[in-house]
Amino acid sequence: QVQLVESGGGLVQAGGSLRLSCAASGRTFSTVAMGWFRQAPGKEREFVAAISRGGGSTYYADSVKGRFTISRDNAKNTGYLQMNSLKPEDTAVYYCAVAEYPYSSSLKYASTYDYWGQGTQVIVSS
Repeated sequence: QVQLVESGGGLVQAGGSLRLSCAASGRTFSTVAMGWFRQAPGKEREFVAAISRGGGSTYYADSVKGRFTISRDNAKNTGYLQMNSLKPEDTAVYYCAVAEYPYSSSLKYASTYDYWGQGTQVIVSS
């Protein structure tokens, strides 16, 4: 079992920045890949970014590439999502998730992930 707790969400103006954190417990964090997803009202959950176990490989949705950066600190059992140049369309609940045995090509699919956090709300005002 892995427990994930997101934090760092909030209200920000367009063009601003936020840094989300995902604190993991219950398993050695370096043994799992991590991803961030988001879900806006009335929309399906969508992939945002993912990072390999060691942090050497990262993957992004086209909509956030160049604006968001995913990272992790395995010593602190924590993952991060740095979000810059935020847009109103980034408004959503953001979820972190971890996958035990993923193929890298499958990290953009929610079904790949084994454990999920409860989500943190991000609101970007225009």
